[in-house]
Amino acid sequence: MAEHTGPGQVRPSRRALLARIGAVAGGAAMYQVMSALGVAAESAYASPIKLEGDPRGATVVILGAGLAGMVAAMELRKAGYRVQVLEYSDRPGGRCWSLRGGDRYTELGGETQTVSFDQDLYFNPGPWRIPYNHHAVLDYCKRLGVALEPFVQVNYNTLLHGRNAFGGRPQRYREINADYQGGIAELLAKATRQGKLDEMVSGQDQEILLESLRAWGALNADMTYAKSLLTSDRRGFARDPGGGLAARPVPSEPVALKDVLSSRLWSFLVAGSLYEFQTTMFQPVGGMDMIAKAMAREVDGLIRYNAKVTAIRQDDRGVMVTVQDAQRGDAPQEQVRADWCVCTIPLSVLSQIEMNVGGPMAAAIAAVPYAASAKVGLQFKRRFWEQDEHIYGGISYTDLPIRMISYPSASYGAAGKGVLLGAYTFGPYAYEFTALPAAERVRRAVEWGATLHPQYRDEFDGGVSVGWHRVPGALGCNGMWTDAKRAEHYDNLCALDGRIVLAGEHASYIPAWQEGTILSSLNAISRLHHRVVTA
Repeated sequence: MAEHTGPGQVRPSRRALLARIGAVAGGAAMYQVMSALGVAAESAYASPIKLEGDPRGATVVILGAGLAGMVAAMELRKAGYRVQVLEYSDRPGGRCWSLRGGDRYTELGGETQTVSFDQDLYFNPGPWRIPYNHHAVLDYCKRLGVALEPFVQVNYNTLLHGRNAFGGRPQRYREINADYQGGIAELLAKATRQGKLDEMVSGQDQEILLESLRAWGALNADMTYAKSLLTSDRRGFARDPGGGLAARPVPSEPVALKDVLSSRLWSFLVAGSLYEFQTTMFQPVGGMDMIAKAMAREVDGLIRYNAKVTAIRQDDRGVMVTVQDAQRGDAPQEQVRADWCVCTIPLSVLSQIEMNVGGPMAAAIAAVPYAASAKVGLQFKRRFWEQDEHIYGGISYTDLPIRMISYPSASYGAAGKGVLLGAYTFGPYAYEFTALPAAERVRRAVEWGATLHPQYRDEFDGGVSVGWHRVPGALGCNGMWTDAKRAEHYDNLCALDGRIVLAGEHASYIPAWQEGTILSSLNAISRLHHRVVTA
């Protein structure tokens, strides 16, 4: 996705710009840019929150039983508040959600999908991985007994695909990575030998630089990147080492640097350099909603489901929330009263609810649009990606509308069926996917996925799709802040307005991540608690 700035000029989107920076300069440089743009940050969470002081029986109504709402409920109840949670849907977790066989999901417009996955197989329509530095999520998992397992972000055996690259034939990640790295190393080595870097690198350091380039790029003794056992040890062999008379490995033929560059597949190599993705990542055993279920057990009895909020009113004595049964349009409305309110409703929905907050907060709520995103989960008759192509976890990337295919990071080698993430789209492609009937989204994901894996056609066994702008109670994937809008509205959005405070990923500098959701909630209830005990 790019932005047109004038005749013949195209300015890359922020996502594309970051990918280019990461591919050329590495993850450290890209993270600095991401931090400056407000799209990445290490979690500041250090330890469990301590709300000290007596709230003197104060009551709090929490709107939304996503992670932000349930964290607020757990911690406020522990501090002595009387808490109740109103949740629009019939389940806890919000966007922390997993779909399993037998589940039914109805989106806006009334179309219902019944998930046909086999037992123990699942698909995460929302969050699907946890970075190592998201300390709050990891701490709550530990405290609540949520078992975690590694999530494979980068697998050098996955595929990179471009419609106009290499005749449309997918390439192994390791081949493009090795050939790109080797070609760049050879160019820099030649420049160093020709004295082009004399002003930048001392003579002694040039020798060290050449030695490092040879090691980094798998260069031969003459500082060239060419077909050899050394290069094949990076990119893979035409015939792998074996035993007996067939033991001798056969080196593979590297792709010329000019072909690697023109393919633009190097743009996908940034994946493992992103700050959040550099080291071990995690996923809950059995699905991301294991976190939501564990939190819901902690606040058992506090959550009222199918409670649609239609109005939020406050005065100097408290807050009154008008609710209606979400499953019965003719149900009478009723009022829920409390001294204070923690509202975690996504801004895409909250902006449509009657609410008497001050002008600055109202403007902030109305200012933030929500990103489009769509995911498709596909079940296959067998785990052909493992059996045929030896891909165990990781992500393949493509410039087709599905954008990526993520392979399951668990149950390796299992017999029977398997589920993978068959599409994860953003921007215009996501709007296009979301506008389609659910079955058509699945059909297209299978059609495009077959370009990378021809087995799709014979092995496909069912699928489910989620377009986030059609998800009731969410109406979008995540809040889309710009630098200008943050400067104008962010503090007003987060500020305590009378007796109401907002929380959620939209009220954080770690948008679209569960960590931002939890940190926002902890910060909001800390400020609310301070107001209560000092009033």
